[in-house]
Amino acid sequence: MRSWMDVALLGLTQIIGYGTLYYSFSILAPSMARDLGWSGEWIYAALSAALLTGGLAAPLAGRWIDRFGAGRIMAIGSVAAALALAACALAPSGLAFVPALLAIEIASTLVQYSAAFPLLVQRHPRTAQRSIVYLTLIAGFASTIFWPLTTWLHGFLTWQQVYLVFALLHVVLCFPIHMWMSRRTTIRQAEAADVEATHPHSPLQGTLSPEVRGKGFLFMAVAFALQSFISSAVLVHMLPMLSALGLGLAGVAVGALFGPSQVASRFINMIFGAGLSQLSLAIISAGLLPVALILLLATAPSFAGAILFAVLFGMGNGLYSIVGGTLPLVLFGAQGYGARQGQITSVRLIVGSVAPFAFALMMQHAEATWTLLSTGILGAGAVLALLAIRRLAHHDAKTGATNKPIALSEHRTEA
Repeated sequence: MRSWMDVALLGLTQIIGYGTLYYSFSILAPSMARDLGWSGEWIYAALSAALLTGGLAAPLAGRWIDRFGAGRIMAIGSVAAALALAACALAPSGLAFVPALLAIEIASTLVQYSAAFPLLVQRHPRTAQRSIVYLTLIAGFASTIFWPLTTWLHGFLTWQQVYLVFALLHVVLCFPIHMWMSRRTTIRQAEAADVEATHPHSPLQGTLSPEVRGKGFLFMAVAFALQSFISSAVLVHMLPMLSALGLGLAGVAVGALFGPSQVASRFINMIFGAGLSQLSLAIISAGLLPVALILLLATAPSFAGAILFAVLFGMGNGLYSIVGGTLPLVLFGAQGYGARQGQITSVRLIVGSVAPFAFALMMQHAEATWTLLSTGILGAGAVLALLAIRRLAHHDAKTGATNKPIALSEHRTEA
């Protein structure tokens, strides 16, 4: 019962965290650029710099999560997010706006998935993998809720006032929840030993042997980084990209399908994914992104083709959110999970930080066709990196590594 309560409350804070700190930016960016006297490219360059800063801060945040507990760090992050949003709203010039935007992305590493997943692992190590799936199912509504909500609020409020409303959400809703969940958020050695003794297939050890974990982590980081680039670029520029392909106002309806598609993919995986390993799920997730982009290119400006693109891309991104938490848990175990998530988040954000600016620049100076084709090629690289992990795992199994409690192909998604 407690795990279900944790997942439900964390789902609410994740919707707010992603909706206010990430998805709202693309709606408010034109007004920000106008008020600051910047071009569209420069406002996204500022966002890229902020994402890079968040990536650099993520490893330290991960170590804090392991040391002090994810709940306490998320409570601090809620206050930091509120202050950063308020600082952005009250910034008198671009020189003050940029540091505040940097602070928003640093706060994001303390309140989004990179902190929420370790919180579930620390509070409920036996059911963490299943809980992560349920959490991403709930949080998938963030874009569906906050894209239209931000648009509606911005219809009668300035972007500064919208940010102040969002800051209030972090103080009134997120902070109390994270404070309540800050109790008992570290895995005690006795509890970990008990889980291993009673559940020999628990995720506390991980499936890769120490001899190959370095290579496995490298391949996983490359795959996640490339997926992060694609996801960041396309999500931030979803509506302008669809408009450039001739879809016009129909792009709003197409973009609205993204969130439900994320949720649908997670629900389908939860119901029918019991026979699928997390590595296979990761490969499917990575493959759906470039397939969706190529399909969009092949059918544009067809409305039906754009709908299918949004569904496939949303499903791929939805599964990506799941495996971003479960695959490291399966491969490397729960001990030190917070620090490891911090490292992965760092790589993903550093690479993904160039995506909004690079994509905007490419869309400005090159045809949308070539921009999307290049992005799709990067997606194929993510698939190859994950296939390399599968080959590494198979070789590890053949050599008879003894550190693995269960074969990788047998570690299933709990429904």
